[in-house]
Amino acid sequence: MATLTTAAPARGIRGSTGAWWGVAAAMVAIAWGGNEFTPLLVMYKRDGLPVTTVDLLLFEYVLGIVPALVIGGPLSDRYGRRPLMRPAPLVAALGSLLLAFGSDSVPMLSAGRVLSGVALGLAMAVGSSWLKELSQPPFAPETLPGTGARRSAMCLTGGFAIGAGVAGVLAQWAPWPDSLSYLINVALCLAAAAWVLRAPETAVPQETSQRLLDDLKVPAAGHRRFLMVALPIAIWLFTSAATAYAIMPTLMMPQVQGAPIAFSALITVITLGCGFGMQTVARRIDRPGTVRIAALGVALVIAGMALAATASAALTLWLTIATAVVLGAGFGIGLVAGLLEIERIARPDDLAGLTAVFYAVAYLGFGVPAVMAVLHDGLGLTYPIMFAALAIAATASLTAILRVSRVASPQVAVEEREDA
Repeated sequence: MATLTTAAPARGIRGSTGAWWGVAAAMVAIAWGGNEFTPLLVMYKRDGLPVTTVDLLLFEYVLGIVPALVIGGPLSDRYGRRPLMRPAPLVAALGSLLLAFGSDSVPMLSAGRVLSGVALGLAMAVGSSWLKELSQPPFAPETLPGTGARRSAMCLTGGFAIGAGVAGVLAQWAPWPDSLSYLINVALCLAAAAWVLRAPETAVPQETSQRLLDDLKVPAAGHRRFLMVALPIAIWLFTSAATAYAIMPTLMMPQVQGAPIAFSALITVITLGCGFGMQTVARRIDRPGTVRIAALGVALVIAGMALAATASAALTLWLTIATAVVLGAGFGIGLVAGLLEIERIARPDDLAGLTAVFYAVAYLGFGVPAVMAVLHDGLGLTYPIMFAALAIAATASLTAILRVSRVASPQVAVEEREDA
């Protein structure tokens, strides 16, 4: 893997409190565009697209995210953050354009979703690393440990929530319901693309004779703490989110016939709003070297899945909202917990790569709605039974996390790994 050196900040940047804002703006705009499709799921289903097709369109997002994560993170470790992150808002704008004018074309919707995923993958792997580095000396004054991880999680979650809320309201009551929200995102992404040009480079790679393929390897992904704590969190992040704001609003469509799109947007905003709120206090809960915050995140997922099983049987408004609140809290705590583990485990030269692996696993959760739709239609499994099964599986993840509760802190473990 290429060895990174810390870039010297440009004149006027040292000690600045605002060097990270351009990257943050790009991450918010990209996340906004990536999640405005979610509350519109019920619109596409209402307008005649099969449920399984729409759920697959949701998952096709992952086809762009995962390659961008896996390749973009290590490439940014090799070549620096700016060459990989600067084009990301423009890719997001193109994806939103295709979605805006492709409402009657599944291929155009698919292409738009994939491009939105590519942009988000770059934002998560490269943008998160860049933001973390810009939040610490020499690019900013000394900050509390975990500030970069918290800022990254809040930018993504805030963008997801605002984008979904705006899209749902516009699609329900504004003109051009198929297009307007996407066109607004195009403008935001173009503005963010101009702003991110001002962000300083944080990681300058040295000359290396290693093959590019070797840079794609992430040795830290084999770290015990990553395997036994971070990954068991990752698999539930977007499984929880998809349950709350992709599956439950679809099941509730007959109960909210007057404003199904707005209701879907409301559930999305509640889910991500609770996640955002939990992220603001997550640092106070965290205790380095323990699994306290990780265990709390997965425990909330278990409770949320139990609520989802009850809500999908009763199909009542308040149970659906309660499900969104609990699963959103689990998502928010879990995301910060995973990013904190990565921040403590990774060296500067594999930070982006390890972040990429974490998010690639997390985003597989968006395949859950499609899988559940197939199991429901093909095998006749009911949603309450499937949610109960997910609660049991999450309990197994919590058990795995608790087994490493006495493992030494990640910093100590990294030193042991490097001395081995």
